Amino acid sequence: MTLPPHAGRPGTGANGTGSIDGRAGRTGTAAPVTRAIPEATVARLAVYLRMLGELAEQGADTVSSEELATVSGVNSAKLRKDLSYIGSYGIRGVGYEVRSLHHQIERTLGLDEQQAVAVVGIGNLGHALAGYGGFGGRGFPVTALFDIDPDLVGIHINGILVEHVRDIPRVCGERGVTIGLVATPGPAAQSVCDQLVAAGVRCILNFAPVVLQVPPQVEVRKVDLAVELQVLAFHVARRREAEAAGVLEGSAAPVAALPTNGSGPTGGHEAVNGTAVS
Repeated sequence: MTLPPHAGRPGTGANGTGSIDGRAGRTGTAAPVTRAIPEATVARLAVYLRMLGELAEQGADTVSSEELATVSGVNSAKLRKDLSYIGSYGIRGVGYEVRSLHHQIERTLGLDEQQAVAVVGIGNLGHALAGYGGFGGRGFPVTALFDIDPDLVGIHINGILVEHVRDIPRVCGERGVTIGLVATPGPAAQSVCDQLVAAGVRCILNFAPVVLQVPPQVEVRKVDLAVELQVLAFHVARRREAEAAGVLEGSAAPVAALPTNGSGPTGGHEAVNGTAVS
């Protein structure tokens, strides 16, 4: 997946290589920087953003790289390298200005603009996604809901009317939807995806248990909880093996890296469950 640059719709400026174009911001920058940002770094930037938001709420004005790295679960060297991609090097002896760095990362991730979201498939999962109030506060207001069930079409969830999937092109166009969440059963997912793409939606979060085929300009991320549980089961098994061998003392045994993303079969990019944070 390629996340959006600091301004515009998701996917704008995507280079199709798992990276984005970074732009220098205001925190401790010497000169504007345009660099390809690795996708693993993009994932960590989102974590730093959340931690910086919490620090700002606590009234913190500055934060050292060591402090931000600790609360983010990475080492300080990796954090400094990640922030260098967006042209932010901090100030020696001071660290980073919390609000300025927060703003800079927001711009890099394309979060300085609202991204309208549509949810397709209002079953148990889709209903929960539609009813979750936290998306809007983070810049992702849910503005459209779709289903084909006559018992669901016409009801309101959080004040939003559930409309028929045949209305996807019209509604998404009218409401400027930029991100589509597909929460349908597997057999219906590709058709729904095609309708979203035809409506101009270029970023899709796929909860259906299928791999979606999309054109190169469309970004897809796949969330599969079963896969995540299987990965955790793998680590449980390896941990038990290590304990049995007497080599585990308070930390997980080394395991081979597991791939978590790849390219979609038709050139679009599909990542499974979150980027590998290396």
